[in-house]
Amino acid sequence: MPSFQTPESKKEEFRKYLEKSGVIDALTRVLVVLYEEPERPQNAIDYIKRYMGAPANVDVDAIRNENEEMKAKIKELTRTVEELNSSLWF
Repeated sequence: MPSFQTPESKKEEFRKYLEKSGVIDALTRVLVVLYEEPERPQNAIDYIKRYMGAPANVDVDAIRNENEEMKAKIKELTRTVEELNSSLWF
């Protein structure tokens, strides 16, 4: 019998997961540092990304697109290798 969770219990479970994995502490630290900045950065998101260790000036969408293209190319090449292997044995 499947167990059903209420929305509140799902939220609580997710909050515990974030707390256990250190996400809440990391976000709290970066927000405190941002709050204590004497001059507010123009782009708070970029500031947070840099603080959290993300490389600057990276186009995530372009990387995702390239990744999808590479996955498709791998599938295509895998199919080609399989076809060539099967033609060698028959």
